[in-house]
This record gives sequence, structure tokens and C-alpha cells, in this order.
Amino acid sequence: MTDGRVQAADEEWPERIRRARIGAAEAGIDALLLSPGPDLRYLTGYQALPLERLTCLVVRAGSDPVMVVPNLERPAAQASPAGAAGLEIVGWDETDDPYDLVARLVPDAAVVALDNQMWAEKVLRLRAALPGVGQQLAGEVMSPLRMRKSRAEIDALRQAGAAIDRVHARVPEWLRAGRTERQVGADIAEAIRTEGHTSVDFVIVGSGPNGASPHHELSDRMIRPGDPVVVDIGGTTSAGYCSDCTRTYVVGEPSVDFLTSYDVLHRAQTAAVHHVRPGVTCASVDAAARNMITDAGFGELFIHRTGHGIGLQTHEDPYIVQGNDLLLEPGMAFSVEPGIYHPGHHGARIEDIVVCVQDGVESLNRGNHDLVLVPA
Repeated sequence: MTDGRVQAADEEWPERIRRARIGAAEAGIDALLLSPGPDLRYLTGYQALPLERLTCLVVRAGSDPVMVVPNLERPAAQASPAGAAGLEIVGWDETDDPYDLVARLVPDAAVVALDNQMWAEKVLRLRAALPGVGQQLAGEVMSPLRMRKSRAEIDALRQAGAAIDRVHARVPEWLRAGRTERQVGADIAEAIRTEGHTSVDFVIVGSGPNGASPHHELSDRMIRPGDPVVVDIGGTTSAGYCSDCTRTYVVGEPSVDFLTSYDVLHRAQTAAVHHVRPGVTCASVDAAARNMITDAGFGELFIHRTGHGIGLQTHEDPYIVQGNDLLLEPGMAFSVEPGIYHPGHHGARIEDIVVCVQDGVESLNRGNHDLVLVPA
């Protein structure tokens, strides 16, 4: 972590492990077994490589945690915040059985919980090493912890949001008739890195009818005068936190039909953002956008949920969707991104990352929501 404000998160890792141990005990789980991925990084600050060799953080409800790593990865683990915090790191050699090593660390376990994204190969080998021990998902414990962001995490998301806003501010430089989506996307990808990200996670440039496919990404279609263009982009910063922001542009003059639906979308997205505050449900934020779009006659053209949580992953809890009655709390960060998609013609989406705060909502994307008209 290179930014001083983000480094404050270093002090949080021991407390995160403590809360994970308490959560596991309350859930009747004897140990969390976490392989490389966002859960392990959240608890230790160690961004372990996802290899065929087993790396596993063993968070035991009744004793101190241990991280099992291949010996060739041990220097990296010790150099990470996990090592700096004094976490016990146990190495294994190429001829050792690391799954047996994990099993010996939890000799009396009746139930263990595995991270939700663990490779099937590792799940099955742990099952064989721990016969008779129940397995369940660690998300029951980890998701509630991760979706309530700390001040340092929100600051990291705020920096990521500002970086992607700077990219959107430059999109009119590259967007014009005669260029392909792929050409525009290449310019955007370069800018995502230039403006403060260490990786490009996705670049969607959906022009004309391609904009009606929410996850279209890129093609060799040439942009034409009058095309609406949906640009949905995101990356990951050095702190490990993600950005995700969508704006809609028009190259040349938009049609009257498009302007009508975009006006509805603009008002619906604004209404959903303003609805966010502690104590309302995720479903009600979705309804704030969806009801307005439906009342305007476009309900069947809004074909996805209104939003998703964001943090160390672009998509994580909480999900802003019908049927999710989870109550919002301060620190929960998520997207608000309704869309209207006319198959075969055009699409539009407006997306901000927002944080539920004590007195309402903070938007982490500050770019203009008005339709951006780009000269053809």
C-alpha cells in the first residue's frame, strides 16, 4: 500500500481476525479455512498467489490463527502485513502433504468453513483429509464483516472512485464516429492505469445496438453518427480496492426516443441514490429506481438488479435487488446502476458507487450524470 491514508488499514488486520474468530464461534464453526482470495487478503493483507500448491489461512475459533504456505512462498508471506503482524506462518516442502498439515491444526473440529471461492480440487482434498468433519461456506462469517467497510476502506474506495471519474472525464477525447469500440476501449484501458489503477478489470464500450447488452464489452463495430454509447469501466488500485462506474454518451445528435428514455433513467438513478440511508432495505433501493422506470413504461427493459456491493471485489455483498430485505448500515458500499435496454436499437445505464453513511449517503463518483454529447 503506497498511500498513507490507506496504510491505516494495516492496524485493522488483527482486529479483523479477532472478529472472524468470534463470528465463527457464534456460528458453531470450529475453523475457517481460507485459500488465496479476497477473504484471506481481508484478514491478513497478504495477496497470495492462487496456485495449485495449497496456501491456507486456518482461523480457529478457540486458538490463534496459522497460515500454511508452500516454503517457496514463505518469504513473500513473511514480507506481507501478515508477517509484520506476527501471524504464525508454517511452511511445507514439495514432498509434504499440506492437507494433512491443515488437518493436524484442527484435530477436534466437527465443522469447518471454506472460503466461497476455493477451488473444487482443494475442497475435495480437504474433505478427504478431514473425514467426518462437516464443511460449509465461510461466507456466513466473512460476508457480514467485509460488507461493513471501515474508514480506511471507504477512503480507499473513494480514491478508486476519483481515479475512474478522471478516466470518464477523458472519454470524449477518444469517442467519435469512425473509430471501433475496440480502439476506444484500448485508449480507456491505458487511461485506467495512468489515472491510478494497478489493473484493468473490465472495459465495456457498447455502441448503438450493442449498448442494449449490459455486459457487451468490446467489438470491432465502428461507431456511427447518432450512436448512444454505454461506457462501463473499472479497475483495482494498489490498495486492492475496486472502482466501477458507467456513463452514457452520444456521438452526434441523439434521437428523441433515446432522450425520452434517458430522462427517465436519469431521474430513476437519482431517486435510488437519494433513497439510500441506514435502516432501509436493499430491495427498497432497487424499488426506488425500478418503480419509476416501470411507471414510465420501460419496466421490461430494465433487466438486471440495481446494484452490487464493492470492495476487494467488484461484485460482493450487499446486492441491491428485489427480495433482499437486508437493512442498510453505515459503511456498506455498493453500486446504484439502473439501465434501460432497447434490443436491436440502443441502451443506457448510469452507475455510481455509493456508501451508506450515518446521515444518508455519500456518492464516491462525482462525474456529471447528464447525457454527454460528443461531436461526431
